[in-house]
This record gives sequence, structure tokens and C-alpha cells, in this order.
Amino acid sequence: MNKGPMPPQNASRERGMAAMPDFRPGRPGAGPNARLHVEKPKNMRRTIGRLLHYIGRNGTLLVALLVFMALTTVIDLFGPMFQQKAIDTIKLENGALSVDLEALFTYLAVMGIAFVVGAIMSLCQSLVSAKLSQATVYTMRNDLFRKISKLPISYTDTHRHGDIMSRMTNDVENVSNAVSQSITTLLSCVITLVGAFCMMVWYSWQLTLITLVTIPLSITVSTMLGKFMRKYFKRRQKLLGALNGQVEEMVTSYKTVVAYGKEGEAVESFAVVSDEFRRSSISARVWGSIMGPLMNFIGNLQYVAVAAVGGFMMLSGRGHMTIGSLQAMLQYSKKFTMPINQVANQYSAILTALAGAERIFEIMDSESEIDRGKETLDRDAMRGEIEFTDVHFSYVAGEPVLKGLNLSVKSGQKVAIVGATGSGKTTVVNLLTRFYEPDSGTITVDGVSIADIPKEELRRSIAIVLQDTVLFSDSIRANIQYGHPEASDEQVRHAAAMANADVFIERLPEGYETQLAESGSNLSQGQRQLLAIARAVLADPKILILDEATSSIDTRTEMRIQQAMVNLMKNRTSLIIAHRLSTIRDADVIVVVRDGVIAEAGDHETLLAAGGEYAKLYSNQFAGVAT
Repeated sequence: MNKGPMPPQNASRERGMAAMPDFRPGRPGAGPNARLHVEKPKNMRRTIGRLLHYIGRNGTLLVALLVFMALTTVIDLFGPMFQQKAIDTIKLENGALSVDLEALFTYLAVMGIAFVVGAIMSLCQSLVSAKLSQATVYTMRNDLFRKISKLPISYTDTHRHGDIMSRMTNDVENVSNAVSQSITTLLSCVITLVGAFCMMVWYSWQLTLITLVTIPLSITVSTMLGKFMRKYFKRRQKLLGALNGQVEEMVTSYKTVVAYGKEGEAVESFAVVSDEFRRSSISARVWGSIMGPLMNFIGNLQYVAVAAVGGFMMLSGRGHMTIGSLQAMLQYSKKFTMPINQVANQYSAILTALAGAERIFEIMDSESEIDRGKETLDRDAMRGEIEFTDVHFSYVAGEPVLKGLNLSVKSGQKVAIVGATGSGKTTVVNLLTRFYEPDSGTITVDGVSIADIPKEELRRSIAIVLQDTVLFSDSIRANIQYGHPEASDEQVRHAAAMANADVFIERLPEGYETQLAESGSNLSQGQRQLLAIARAVLADPKILILDEATSSIDTRTEMRIQQAMVNLMKNRTSLIIAHRLSTIRDADVIVVVRDGVIAEAGDHETLLAAGGEYAKLYSNQFAGVAT
């Protein structure tokens, strides 16, 4: 659709948003020296809070996970204690070795039962964790998709579609992995940390103090590295979105790329982004990998210190330290530092998930399409009178497209809107359907401001046939029924006949049940437009908008559907945006838009006789000069 001067980069910049660079062949930024901006990390605490809110929605699963996790961790914490008891049944007194076999076998049996129960609890924990993960991302994905469906047209016009899809797929998947693995690890670590600390104090408060000495060092190192690493993971996710966007662009525009011989440039520009993604991924993984070894090194220092001091205490007879209790203390000190090491090892996955969650929440926090309309629209009583009064509009502030446009369309009138590319023709339709809101001025339908009419009701009364036909991967019948799902088989066939689409449909092996490929790519462009016209016929609108509806149909087919279009427009208010002036000769009124205002208006003969803007357009077109 022609939206006038609305470059996506400028539009998003005006909204205060960082636009993704356009790496298409021939665009700025496609060169080998192109680099992406490193975005600073955002509010991590708020992101974590919102993520936990999603996890908390599945309360039953979360409670079950906490129960299994607590049981598994507690059983694991009692392991060293039973080992200490078993070891201390072996005593060396006066050079003689004695073993309390009954106690030894009892402790070994308890340990065996504990290990079996712990394994069962761990399995249950894994199953519940997987269910919680999928339930969480199921809710998040649905909320995200619901939000996308409510975004204003301006959002999708100014954001790369591949990047939006990347947030729906890659970023949500990263969150899923974090919930099933990293979040479980974090909760387990908290329980282990508290339990191990309590057991250490119970065994020896002196050795506990030695263990605590290394904690500030671990926290300092992890905090400093975390701040440094976060930007790399955020950047990597952003680059992944750019890659997806470029692949999506390449696939959808493949014929154009091949036709202009730009395959090499497309590959080169992709390689630029791919190389940047590779570098960012390496940096993220390198710094993410450093965290674990550093934490392990600090933990090993603490382990050596506890072993040395504990051995000295045992040999000197201080603190009632035995071989068994020293062994237990060493294990508990390991368990105490283990959570920090586990968090360090999981840090890269956590950062990736948080970066993805931030990108998801960015869309969720975007302003939804505004709709304050409360006036009920009675379609049966609707006349279809349209009035534009002093309408001003710009896609980008400071670059007006409409500059005080005034237009009156009477009920049942057929009004054609013509003008040079970028003059604002399609903008008139965008405002009437409330895809965009005017900066000032009013637009009314039957005397009621469209701002007061709910968008759903307003759009249900308008049918649009666009120059770029939109079809879905479904049957031909479902595509025709899109605007009227309850339509009968007879109504569908009648609509197809009105649009002269029935001829080619009935020739297909499966007729109306033929499944269309993505965007209807298994049909010709002309056939796709015929289906779009049939869809508009079936919708039975009060207002009909045709945006170059026959531009991709050959002359013979166009002549065949002219009468059908005349029948379709009977008793309906029709707005026709046309470049091919031969298709609008019989319009009741032809409006010429120039520089955002109506330059002249009248019927075909009157405007030709006036020798003004329309006459020039008409003369140039039929002289073979592009307008």
C-alpha cells in the first residue's frame, strides 16, 4: 500500500524507538564495514519480576515443583551426615581397630533408601519442571500473539517482520529453557545454600566462618562479570532477530533479487550480519564460560582452607572434630559453594533468557491500537455517507502527507481517487479504516465521527480489495469466507461467480477445497486478486474500497469482471484508488489529490475539458509516460 513518505527507519525514530538497520542489497548498512549498535541492558530486576509472575500463574505446578525440590534437596543434605555416622562406626583405640557392624549396616541401609527416594523425587521434579516450563511459555506465547494482534498498523509498518517472529519463536524458546533448567537450579540452590549453612554451623562454627570468607569474593566476581556479560547476550538476541528478518525478506523477495541479479549482494549483506552474530555469540559464550571456572577456583580455595584447618583441629583435639565430621564438613562446604558455582555455570543461559524476555516484554509494553468508540453502528440502516473535514496527517512529524483535506462522498456514490505516487491517495483509505488516526480534523460516516465508532464495527462495514492480495494457507472456500465465516456453500459459489473466479476454481482438481500455499503462491497473481474480489462480494459491505484491485489482471479478464464490479458497487459507497485511469471513466466523481489536498474534482469528461491536473495525468498515461 502506498503510504506516502513513510520510511520505516524515520517512523520508528520519530516514535523514539531504535530501528533495526536495513541490510537489504543496495541499502545503507549493507557494506562489509557495517556494525550494529550495542544496546545497553535494561531493567533486569523488573524483567525477572515479570517472568516470575508468569511462572506463578501455574500455582499448582509451582507448589508441586517446590515440594519435590525440597524433598530432593533435604535428602541430599542428609547424605553427608549419614556418611559421617557410618565412618565414625570405625574406631582406632589403643592400636586396635573396632567396627560397630550393626550401626554401620543400619546407616548404609538408610543411605541406600535415601538415594533411591532421592532419585524418584528428582525424576518427579524433572517431569513437573518440564510441565511448568511449557505451561509458562504457553501463556506467554499466547499473550504475546494476542498483543501482536492488537498492535497498531504503524508498529508492523516500522518494525522488521522477521525480528517480530524471532521474538515469538527464539526468545520464547530461550525463556522455556530457562524455566525448565535455570529456574529449577536457582530454587534448588537457595534450599541447598540454607540447608548446608545450617548443617555447617551445627558441625563447626569455626570452619563455617572460614567458608564464609570466600563468599564476598565470589559475589564480587560474579557481579562484575555479570554486568559486563549482559550486553553481549542482549546484542546476540538482537542480531538473531536481524538475521531472521533478513532471511524472511530474502524468501519473500526472492524473485526480485534474482531478477535484478542481486544474489551476490544478498549473500554478502547476510554474511555481514551473520559474521556480527558469530562474533557476538563467541564473546557471549567466552565470557559466559569464564564465570564457571572462576567460581570453581574460588570454591576449591575454600575447600583447601577448610580441609587444612579442620585437619589441624582434629589432630589437636579441638572442636570435637572426628574423621567422619571433617568429611561431612568438607562435603557441606562444597554444597554451600556449589549453588554459587551452579548459578555461575547457568549464567549464560539465564542472561539469554532474560534478554529474550526483555524483547518479548518490549512488544507487550507497546501501546495497543487505540479504540474508544462506543457508538453502535447499525449496518442495515447505514447509508455510507463519508465526510473528510480539514484532515491533516503525517506518518512522520514534520513531513505532512495530508494538509487540510476536505472530501464529501454521498451514499451510493462511486468516487475515484487519483494522483501521483506519494500524493496521499492510500492515506485517505488508511484514515477511513482507522489504520492510522488523523493529526487533526474529523472523518465522519453517516454524520458520526469514526473515532466514536468501535473499530471492529467500522471495519466490518468496509470491504477492501488491495493491490497486494492477501490470502491465507487454507482452502479457497475458507479464503472467500474470511469476511463472512457463516456463509453457505451457495453464497460462496455466488460470490465467486460475481467475481468471475468460479471459472478457474472449478477447473482445479479439488475445486473450492483446494489448499493454498503460503500467500496463495500456487495461484497466479490474477487468480489471487479474483479470490480477493470474491471475498469482498461475500462480505456484503456498505462501503467498498478498491486499491488498484485489477492491476494484476490481464485486459481480457479485466473486461470480463467490469460488469461484476459494477454489480458489486451498486447501492454501495465505493472508493477506488487507481493508477490506470481507463478503469475509472464511469466513476461518479473523480478526485485528484496533489500535495495532500484535493486539486480538482468532477466526472471524467468535465475534468478532461478543464485541462487541469487530471487531463495531464490522462494525457501522459495514454501517451505511454509513467505517472
